[in-house]
Amino acid sequence: MNTNKKTFSLVLTALFTAIIVAMAFTPLGYIPLVVIHATIIHIPVILGSLFCGPKKGAFLGFVFGLTSFIKNTLMPTTLSAFVFSPVLAVSVVGVSGIFKSFFICFIPRILIGVVPYFVYMLIKKALSSKNKLVWSTVLNLVMCVFLFIGVKAFCKSFFTGTVNLIFSAVVSIVVFVLIEFAFIKKDADVLSFAYAGVSGALVNTLLVMGGIFVLYRDSYAEALSISPDAVLGVIGGVISFNGVIEAIVGAIIVCAVGVVLNRLYPITAHKN
Repeated sequence: MNTNKKTFSLVLTALFTAIIVAMAFTPLGYIPLVVIHATIIHIPVILGSLFCGPKKGAFLGFVFGLTSFIKNTLMPTTLSAFVFSPVLAVSVVGVSGIFKSFFICFIPRILIGVVPYFVYMLIKKALSSKNKLVWSTVLNLVMCVFLFIGVKAFCKSFFTGTVNLIFSAVVSIVVFVLIEFAFIKKDADVLSFAYAGVSGALVNTLLVMGGIFVLYRDSYAEALSISPDAVLGVIGGVISFNGVIEAIVGAIIVCAVGVVLNRLYPITAHKN
């Protein structure tokens, strides 16, 4: 049985590796959402973290970072591609750019393969405790507040002012009620997978954009032809809009795939 599990884990790791590479170099890595294209390349890394463990998850994150490095070095599509390419960064900021771009390109992606595993385990443990109903309600409420922010940002192109606030609030309340009464009390995995998806997406967004601000503020501003003082606003916009929406998309897909895959290969049976 242990041999079969190890074999299945290796096969799954190889499959996720192939999916990451395919997504990185084709349009498959993006979902068009009318106003933006949500990145989903990190989702195989998150799933790999959950079902293959944090060590193999870290490897998958490294593969994600490697594809980003190759793509931005050989096929740069933006003036800020040097942020993800130690090779290009040398010509922009000198030798120090090697270490700066290496950090931004690889470290956040590697952590995508580590953090979700422990987030899943912690939430699963909390939802299995004596206070599981309290934990489920609190976590569900936090998730719906997060959803409210995402829906509000997504719909600002369609609704304005009070209408947008009301619509976002209604969507969030409906989701809260559905999860609270239809899912959580029956299956703790739903919320555990959702939070794992959110955590993986946010680790990527926060560390990449935070790294750009700390390590490349002036160079990034020059590449975008904006004032260095405006970089924080740009980065905040990316995090609050793209980051939140991608986290919500990640939660939905990780939850949908994770619940099904967990029936075939339970996470609790995994030993990394």
